[in-house]
Amino acid sequence: MPARNPKEAIPRPVVALGAVSLMNDASSEMVFPLLPLFLRSLGASPALIGLIEGLAETTASLLKLFSGWLADRLGQHRLLAFWGYVLAAGTRPLLAFVNAPVQVLGLRFVDRVGKGLRTAPRDALIAVSTTPENRGLAFGFHRAMDNLGAAIGPALAMLILLFAPENYRLVFALAAVPALLSLVVFWWGVRGVSSPSRSGARHPLAGAGDLLRGRYGWYLGCVLVFTLANSSDAFLLMRAQDVGAPVAMAPLLWMGLNLLRSAFGVYGGWLADKRGRLQVLRWGWFCYALVYMGFGFAGALWQVIVLFGLYAVFYALTEGAERALVAEFAPAERRGQAYGLFHFVVGVAALPASVLFGWLWQSFGAPAAFLMGAGLALVATVGVSRLEGSLSA
Repeated sequence: MPARNPKEAIPRPVVALGAVSLMNDASSEMVFPLLPLFLRSLGASPALIGLIEGLAETTASLLKLFSGWLADRLGQHRLLAFWGYVLAAGTRPLLAFVNAPVQVLGLRFVDRVGKGLRTAPRDALIAVSTTPENRGLAFGFHRAMDNLGAAIGPALAMLILLFAPENYRLVFALAAVPALLSLVVFWWGVRGVSSPSRSGARHPLAGAGDLLRGRYGWYLGCVLVFTLANSSDAFLLMRAQDVGAPVAMAPLLWMGLNLLRSAFGVYGGWLADKRGRLQVLRWGWFCYALVYMGFGFAGALWQVIVLFGLYAVFYALTEGAERALVAEFAPAERRGQAYGLFHFVVGVAALPASVLFGWLWQSFGAPAAFLMGAGLALVATVGVSRLEGSLSA
C-alpha cells in the first residue's frame, strides 16, 4: 500500500540523489530559458532553434540506451551517473564564449552527452532503493527536487541580469558554480547507494525483445506518439514573447513553472501510487492536450501565465508515473536497460517533434504547430487507455 504520508516513504538515497539533481538543474536552468533568446540574437530562425534542441535531446536519449545497458553489465550505476554530471558541469560555462549558432549546437550536444550517461543509471538506483508500492512517490520526489532546482536557476539568472542587463554570457559562466556543487554532493552523499544486480546482456539491445513484448511494448509505443507531440519547451517561451512578454520575463515564467512543478510533483507521484499510475498518466496527457490548444489560441499575456500554471499540473501528473511504470515491467537486474529503452524511445521522437513543430510554426503559424501537438497527445491518451486494467499499479 502507498504510504499515507509521502515523506515517510522517501528513502535517504533518494533524498541524496534529489539534492544532486536540484544543484545540477539550477545550473542547467540558468542557461535554458535564455538560450532561445540568445540564439535569436545570433540570427537563428525558429526552425534552427528546433533543430538544435531536437538534436541535443536526441543525443541524450540515444546515449541513455547504451549507458543503461553498460551500468547493468558492469554493476557501476553510481560511477556512470557521476561522470555524466562531470561532463555537463564542464561544458555549460563555455557558452559564454560562443559567437555562432553552430557553436551552441556543439556545446548543447556535449552537455546532453553528460545527461545521456547519467539518467538511466540514476533512475535504476532510485528504483532499487524503493519498494514497488512507493516508486511513483520516489520518482515524484526526485522530479520535484529537480524542478525546484529548475526554479532556482532562473531566479539566479534574473538576479545576475538585474545587475548586468542582457549580459547572457555572464549568466552562462556563473552557471558553473551550482554544477560544481552538485558534484560534491554526489560524491559524498550518494556513496551508500547500492547498484542493482549485474546483467549478462552482451550488447544494449540484447534481450530487448523480451522486454518489449506485451504491455511494455504497447506502453512505449504510446510514449513514442506522445513525445512526437511534446516539442521543446523553448517554444512556449517564444510564444510568451509573441503575445507581449518582455525578454526579462522569460526567466520569471520559467522559474514559476518549475516552482509549481516542484510543489505538485511529490503529490503527483503519491497520487499515481494511490489511484493507479496508468490512470494518472492518462489525466496528465489529456491536460497537456488542453494546454497546447490554449497556447495555440492565446492572445494575451495573462492567458499565457495561466497556461504555464496548468502546464505544471501536466508535469506533476506524469513525471513520477511514467518512470514508475517502467520499473513495473522490468526485472531488477535489467532495469538500467529498461530505462535506457524508455529514454531511447523518447529520443527517437524528440528530434522530429521539435523540427516538425518549428517548421509548422515558421510555415503556417504558431496555432497550427500547437494544435498538431494537442492532436497527437490525444491519440497517445486514447492508446494508453488500452492498458487500463491490465496492470496493477
